[in-house]
Amino acid sequence: MASAEQRCRIDDEADGGRVGYRLQKFRLYETRSNFYMIGRDKNGTFWRVLKIDRSEPSELNILEDPTMYTKNEYCDLLKRIHEGNISSGGLKFVTACYGIIGFIKFLGPYYMLIITRRMKIGDICGHEIYSISKSAMIPIPNSQLQTNMAFSKIENRYKKLLCVVDLTKDFFFSYSYDVMRSLQKNLCDQECGQTLYDTMFVWNEYLTRGIRNNLKNTLWTVALVHGFFKQVKLSFSGKQFWFTLIARRSRHYAGTRYLKRGVNEKGRVANDVETEQIVIEDVPEGCPVQISSIVQNRGSIPLFWSQETSRLNLKPDITLSKRDPNYEATKLHFENLVKRYGNPIIILNLIKTHEKKPRERILRAEFASAIRCINKTLSEENRLRFLHWDLHKHFRSKTTNVLELLTKVAVYAVNLTGIFYCQVSSISRIEGSLISSYFGNSDSSDCSSLNFFNNGDDADSLETDSSSSCSKLKLPLFQKGVLRTNCIDCLDRTNVAQYAYGLVALGRQLHSIGYMESENIELDDPLAEELMGIYETMGDTLALQYGGSAAHNKIFSERRGQWKAATQSQEFLRTLQRYYSNAYVDAEKQDAINVFLGYFQPQQGKPALWELDSDQHHYVGRHSANDTQKTPRSFIKRSLSDGSILLETNTPMVTKSLVQNQPLSEIAEGTRKGLSESMFKIPACESDLSDERCTPSMDPIQLFKDVQEDDCPESDYICLDKHGNGCNCSNFLDVDWLSSSGNSFEEDIYERSSITGLPQDNDVNGQKSASTTSGSKENKHARTHTDLGKALAGFSDDFVRWVTDGEMLSV
Repeated sequence: MASAEQRCRIDDEADGGRVGYRLQKFRLYETRSNFYMIGRDKNGTFWRVLKIDRSEPSELNILEDPTMYTKNEYCDLLKRIHEGNISSGGLKFVTACYGIIGFIKFLGPYYMLIITRRMKIGDICGHEIYSISKSAMIPIPNSQLQTNMAFSKIENRYKKLLCVVDLTKDFFFSYSYDVMRSLQKNLCDQECGQTLYDTMFVWNEYLTRGIRNNLKNTLWTVALVHGFFKQVKLSFSGKQFWFTLIARRSRHYAGTRYLKRGVNEKGRVANDVETEQIVIEDVPEGCPVQISSIVQNRGSIPLFWSQETSRLNLKPDITLSKRDPNYEATKLHFENLVKRYGNPIIILNLIKTHEKKPRERILRAEFASAIRCINKTLSEENRLRFLHWDLHKHFRSKTTNVLELLTKVAVYAVNLTGIFYCQVSSISRIEGSLISSYFGNSDSSDCSSLNFFNNGDDADSLETDSSSSCSKLKLPLFQKGVLRTNCIDCLDRTNVAQYAYGLVALGRQLHSIGYMESENIELDDPLAEELMGIYETMGDTLALQYGGSAAHNKIFSERRGQWKAATQSQEFLRTLQRYYSNAYVDAEKQDAINVFLGYFQPQQGKPALWELDSDQHHYVGRHSANDTQKTPRSFIKRSLSDGSILLETNTPMVTKSLVQNQPLSEIAEGTRKGLSESMFKIPACESDLSDERCTPSMDPIQLFKDVQEDDCPESDYICLDKHGNGCNCSNFLDVDWLSSSGNSFEEDIYERSSITGLPQDNDVNGQKSASTTSGSKENKHARTHTDLGKALAGFSDDFVRWVTDGEMLSV
């Protein structure tokens, strides 16, 4: 066997989640009484054994052998197990696999979900990232111990429902790199092991909870992240670099477009996605490598609002709840953002300002009110930066270059947050803390609490001596704060804005690693075109996950000069696809997500998931007068955003207390009864509150006297307190000349087209008139110039010059 010293060292490193001792390849064997999973590390230096009891149909009993085996030793162990079970069929090989996804129980037995085929999709500094090509779901008890419930129609329906979550689409993982966290977080602290599974981006946290709590390690499981991963090699001025774009979808309040809207009482929002853009210098092996990343965020408007799915209406009405008059849930959401990213939090709100029938602008007014209320409780330096842009209106203007204007906003945001940059000694491994490697051991894992150089400093001045002959090491730069972008769906409009931010950030990243003298990449640069294609692919992927169709990419299409008729036809088809998915598919998809994430756990004697009226636990069986209308809407499941998820608990899945672990080589294997060969495949793999709202303590003075505060969605204004100090009121700027759409391009088609066989709502917006009387414009301009300097207090000089050069005032 492995030496005691080696065994102790491997145990310590494995329990800590260290890079070198992760199990990566597995072989599953069975006897009538047990499963045996044999796992080894990447290099085949040691083997471990996991024993799963098959004699208890309703309990999950797992035993880990603490012994480190060599190849010959584990083969000898398997031989002895076979000989001890020869009378009941011996030991049989089941399948090779690449990690445990988790365990799940419906009404019958436990099932084990495993990865049976994987595919490498990239690597980050030598750490491979994989997707799932094929997976399997294996019942734990042998066939003779399974009850009739295991083969019931309800059990089979739950198994089929779970398969709706296609693990071969948009799930990815790594054995040695914590892909659920950003590069900056991975290099700034040494958090590892089980705590990483508790993060918001690990989708199989619930499925792995039982085995992790039992074994107190994560050697046998993989942490699945859902979203998007793309890595390509790009070049600029003849210099090549690796570009990686990662989107991580939160498992909290996860679901589909109309069934998950807004925020829940815990501050979690729907369609919450973190996007990270990584640039890695392409250098010879062994040389120091420069790496840079930047993170941005998208998420539903953090208010209690909903849209009830309807088969009779392409554009359901927006319902705004008044159950949170003090915006406590909204406040929780932004507190969570600060905890994750630090300050400042910059909010880019892309929803509409002008509509014939108020829909989006209802949310816009309420969102602005919430930000003002929250900012009154914050210190000046920590207040939320809030920018309103109606992209849809200005995209339809032939004189407006939407992408050019968006990049100006992106410059402002990147100037505030900075980017992450560092240089590591070798590309072969990122291990340990960046803080330790630069400044010695540190008790702090919070980069923002340390006194690092400002991102605006000249990178060339941040050099320090290095023993490497390749180049000198530079001190790191850190991102502090984040840009949060939203529209209604946080899909189409949001993706365009995120591309613009990514383009500006890429210029900064290439400048930081010395590939560019300037920090700017022009929109007509070939590199910008390549980046647009990557962001467009990401947008399509995220839109399919949440909205049911690829994204509406009208801005991208027109930028490329695509034939207008072809673009309109494509957008029309995507509108129909999204409508069909929302009306007919999303309810089942939402049920599958709730089961996969553990937000619904089937229980005997309780209603099945598909029998419930809503996926909101405390709304089950509860109807208001407004819900009793006899319309086809009643056939569609809905989910109000003012509810909590069905079941969010930190309690582990049921596991039986086990005796102290001992080597399996010392455990006699008894004679048991036969085992079923059946295997199920996973394909391709609250009380009413007052309506009284939180209002500012100081009366706002509006630059445009003809516009009241309640009408702010239709105005171009900056909110000032009575002392004329805009930032002390809310740090918010209404720049009403941009907007593209989660619904925008879809709406264009809806307005122009008569859809055969599909009823239309006569009250839905028609072609919006962009006309504004010239007299009112002149009056607005005259009033605006008076106090504009006061209103822009607190913003960067460059941004002030940009806002005052006529762009904003020409709306």
